[in-house]
Amino acid sequence: MGPIDQSEALHRRARAFIEASLLPDAAGSPGAGRAAAASPPQGAGERGALPETFDALAIALARHQAAHCAPVARLFEARGADVAAMERAAQIPAVPCDVFRFARVAAHPPEADERVFRTSGTSLGAASRGEHPFRTTATYELAALTWGERLLWPDGARLRALVLAPPLHEAPDSSLGFMIDHFAARLSGPASWHVRGGELDAAGFARVCAEARAAGEPAIVLGTSFAFVHLLDHLLQAQLPDGATLLPHGSRVMQTGGYKGRSREVPAEELRASIARSLGVPLSHVVGEYGMTELSSQLYEGTLAAALGGTPRAAPGLYHAPPWTRVTAVDPETLAPLPAGAIGLARIVDLANVDSAVAIQTADRVRVTAEGVELLGRASGAPPRGCSIAIDQMLGGDA
Repeated sequence: MGPIDQSEALHRRARAFIEASLLPDAAGSPGAGRAAAASPPQGAGERGALPETFDALAIALARHQAAHCAPVARLFEARGADVAAMERAAQIPAVPCDVFRFARVAAHPPEADERVFRTSGTSLGAASRGEHPFRTTATYELAALTWGERLLWPDGARLRALVLAPPLHEAPDSSLGFMIDHFAARLSGPASWHVRGGELDAAGFARVCAEARAAGEPAIVLGTSFAFVHLLDHLLQAQLPDGATLLPHGSRVMQTGGYKGRSREVPAEELRASIARSLGVPLSHVVGEYGMTELSSQLYEGTLAAALGGTPRAAPGLYHAPPWTRVTAVDPETLAPLPAGAIGLARIVDLANVDSAVAIQTADRVRVTAEGVELLGRASGAPPRGCSIAIDQMLGGDA
């Protein structure tokens, strides 16, 4: 079997795992996804309806990637990691996000790319944009849609989509734009985009909100945190009748990205409260999303799902990972796993990352507990030493 056929077989296994992980078990209790919070205990409760264990699939992906992706192979060799002898996903060396800026992290040739997602490159310039090539987006689409549905529209509501991001044809290499485009198609209601040509169309947004109010159609507003900041600046001037809200009952919001812009920084809770107040939605219905170009899966706050009765009570600021990912806090120097509740850098094993790197090392500070993943911001300055060493190893250095 050639590399492309191997990849296709692994994608089928990954999609089967994703689909099975959200099914109720034989006794009728919720699947893992309903309570999905942080990393599950190793091997705990993984059989049952699942076609294989998390660890078995993660190691199969790591073996494929080490065999066909040179940077991954170099990292494994530098770490003395014997992929043939691995038994647990925790043994897989994690690829730092920065490597995607310096090397092609893909187990297939460029001519087999279906799509390439690129990082924004705002801090280091367009020449330093990271790239994540996809041989197929089928597994990405399944992961995004199934977890988005679970945490953003678990009630099955028919929602109008209002997007505070460029349409996909203006930013075809944006993973966020790709995901939102698929959300809009799945929701099947009217959809409108309100960032075009680099400009926010606040008047158009207000007009569509008025249409939604008149029709009594709930909406979901999807966008980056600072798109909301700029939108709210415009909405402060909006005039509504006493007691009226900008959006109809049942509406909700997904916001993503950092809270520090080029000119100012807005605390997360302050922005959440401002969005809820200005758009007329409950605080619980403002949901944070955590994702990155280098991953194929996303994490969400569970407040909306909890408010609608789909999951246990969830606190804002705690992000829920899907059951096909594992998030671990690791030591910034050694990259060794830390105890639950300790603050470290997020290491993420993502079974939907079939053709790149199944284990990703981020520079995001997190606290991981059984209740979820708390995001504490980026590590300041240069990449922490452990990540720097790993990058050097992947690029052929001697560190």
